[in-house]
Amino acid sequence: MPPVISVIGKSKSGKTTLIEKLIPELRSRGFRIGIIKHAFHEFEIDKKGKDSWRHKAAGAEKVVVSSPRFVTMIKDFQGENLEALESYFSDVDLVITEGYKKGNKPQIEVFRNAQHQNPLSTTNQNLIAMVTDSTLNLDLPVFGLDDIDGLADLIEKKYLQTSKPRG
Repeated sequence: MPPVISVIGKSKSGKTTLIEKLIPELRSRGFRIGIIKHAFHEFEIDKKGKDSWRHKAAGAEKVVVSSPRFVTMIKDFQGENLEALESYFSDVDLVITEGYKKGNKPQIEVFRNAQHQNPLSTTNQNLIAMVTDSTLNLDLPVFGLDDIDGLADLIEKKYLQTSKPRG
């Protein structure tokens, strides 16, 4: 299984923006990246009335929609078990999750002083780096919001060093 790193932070901290910048940097280095976005509420990726929605509504436990460019799967799933999702990512070099702040995977916190007074936690055992617009004195790497190269260097050195890029 590929390594998994969680990008965590409070709402509106810039998690998605950071990941959007990190993906092309890691891809330019030859790595294939998978993403798991944690949702705290029910969501639907299919529209009511579409064939795949109708199949699921009829009781199918798993529905796959395939096209020449994409494949998507709608599957019954119980719980918040991140490890159960990892099996879907055997063809990538790294899985980045957005969220899962209560998980036990390495975590990178995004903290913007302009949005919040304090980070989630500076004593989190899983925290491997902080990405921030603030000056923080921590016993772990701290990167500026735009230091994508530095963050990618850390990830590559710590988690992808033994991986052979597949891209």
